[in-house]
Amino acid sequence: MKKILLVAQIILTSMCLHAQQTQGVTLDEIPVIGISGSVSLHFISPEKISYVDLSSAALIGDLPEKNVLRIKVIPDSIPSLISRSDAGLVTVVGESFITQYKLVFLSTASVGQISTQVNILPSNMRSLDISGISLTQSDFKGNAFRLLNHEQKKPISRQSAFGMSMTVNQVFSLGDFVMLDLGFSNDTNLSFDVDELRFKIEDRKINKSTNVQSIEIKPVFQLYPFERFKKSYRNIYVLKKATFPGDKVFNIELSEKQISGRNLRVSLKYSDILNADTF
Repeated sequence: MKKILLVAQIILTSMCLHAQQTQGVTLDEIPVIGISGSVSLHFISPEKISYVDLSSAALIGDLPEKNVLRIKVIPDSIPSLISRSDAGLVTVVGESFITQYKLVFLSTASVGQISTQVNILPSNMRSLDISGISLTQSDFKGNAFRLLNHEQKKPISRQSAFGMSMTVNQVFSLGDFVMLDLGFSNDTNLSFDVDELRFKIEDRKINKSTNVQSIEIKPVFQLYPFERFKKSYRNIYVLKKATFPGDKVFNIELSEKQISGRNLRVSLKYSDILNADTF
């Protein structure tokens, strides 16, 4: 009998622990924010906001900046909000977190409880476990600045033409990503207006009798905008890791706007990426 009771107790304890681990968020746990119809409410996120849900039709929102959510009360909805005060839930999803806030409509007499700005803090975030996303844009930016200050060795690859040059200064591995440190120089008196900078995996040798296979890889991050440079320029690009056989190369192509022959191409061997240092 004692053994049966012990087994039952173990089962109940296990069920309780499982319930605690899978328990969701209740309304009592969600922070409460006071709003009014006279001012906008801004949520400031430490990361880029990728998704927003407003549970009430009385609210409208937009993203004036990548990490700023602005919410306003629709004027026609104010009478109904005054009668019930509940203005619904706001759900904000960043690159690595999800958070929710309960909004309560307050009259202008409660000015001391009405919020105009909310900083999304770590204490209010729940982490997201999304396969394939291991770093945020903030992580990329911080590591890119570190790479700029890293001591440079001999350039990995360089191509010059038309008084221009493009150089692959450094290649580093960062988790599931590759960081490329690229430099550009212009020895002419004409500024270079960038049309495109493209990253491709292409055939090493092109035969006329075969179709050319080209796979373009889009960067997931670049440190600075790249539109024009007059003499010299340096930028950091982050790409998702990709494997390719020895008969292909990784090409970086720079082209200029308008009618121009000032185009440059730098090639990297697969070994250049395989031998990249870990950052």
